[in-house]
Amino acid sequence: MADKNDPTLTAIAVKPLNMREMWHSTLNWVSDHYLQIGIAVGVGVGLYLLLTAAKEFGKRYRGERGNPMGYANVLGRAAAKTTHFFMIMVAARLVAGYADPPASLFKTIAFLFTIASVFQGAIWAREIILGLIERKTLAEDGQGETLANAMGLIRVLVTFALFAIAAIVVLDNLGVNVTGLVAGLGIGGIAIGLAAQGIFSDLFAALSIIFDKPFKRGEIITYDLTTARVEKIGLKSTRLRAMSGEKKVMSNANLLQKEITSLQTLTQRRVTYAIGVIYQTDEEKAEALPAILREIVEAEGMIFVNAGIVAFGASSLDYQLNFDVPDPDSHDYFQMRHRIGLAIWKRFNAEGIEFAYPTQTSITAGPDGKAIMPYAEVQAVRTVGRDV
Repeated sequence: MADKNDPTLTAIAVKPLNMREMWHSTLNWVSDHYLQIGIAVGVGVGLYLLLTAAKEFGKRYRGERGNPMGYANVLGRAAAKTTHFFMIMVAARLVAGYADPPASLFKTIAFLFTIASVFQGAIWAREIILGLIERKTLAEDGQGETLANAMGLIRVLVTFALFAIAAIVVLDNLGVNVTGLVAGLGIGGIAIGLAAQGIFSDLFAALSIIFDKPFKRGEIITYDLTTARVEKIGLKSTRLRAMSGEKKVMSNANLLQKEITSLQTLTQRRVTYAIGVIYQTDEEKAEALPAILREIVEAEGMIFVNAGIVAFGASSLDYQLNFDVPDPDSHDYFQMRHRIGLAIWKRFNAEGIEFAYPTQTSITAGPDGKAIMPYAEVQAVRTVGRDV
């Protein structure tokens, strides 16, 4: 025969008793406050419909993926992600106090409202963050090609971070000690970061290129001794096409560590010519040479900067010409440089100005350093003899 003092039997007997009491208390509450409950339900339904209307309004103004958008579109996308569970719990929580429900029911509503609010907040935060990222990148690059390469990964990272925080907040509200969980996540994150630091280095370099935009797809850049056009910006590497034709692939981290010069956004590009003429050039022509160069440059539609003698070379008077090619995107830089060089050569031929080339003159000298016979006089004798 079973012992009546057995604690197991006592627990089994108490449980049905508590459920029975909760059921009777709920029935008594409904019978005593049916009017307040009816009003509360009506208000709750009204709040739910109001939140549903706000959600539909957000869907209307959220815009389409890839299209330029403003802050209203960002907020619209966030509102469109409002869940029905959250709207129901908001309505229930706002009217629960008016109907004076039993403590157990009120605690249940409060608990479910906390869970719904925390995770809905994470969803809203994710949509706002992603919307602001997309808005910034599309505002500066309407094609959005670079963003499309990384948006999936950005969404995963943002979602993981926000929902991890939301889960910790919920567990903390349930009374769970989350200190160990937070420490474990931190240690795990450090371990993963150390194991894949090369991959993450290139990944964050790619994100830096996307957001900071030191260069964009299609731009011509110079780094080290290489000039190349950017063909594609990936998550791990950037692909470039050198001016000589070969394809170059560089990791994003290595590329950002170099000094990069962009040639795409120049309003004008400087060209420098070094010109050497012989020392026998007529003085008047040597003096007029800068003006001649100015006429040549301006006749071709370029911007003259300056020209003049910069050095006395071993076998030439060295001039330097500087001019700018306006709007290099419309004017072919190399073609303009070719046209100016060809025009200088033609004009010098017409003016009788000779380009210098390396020459040497051998002179026989005596012990005192003075030039001596026979070359000068022999030449004179031969000339006289020929005249005779």
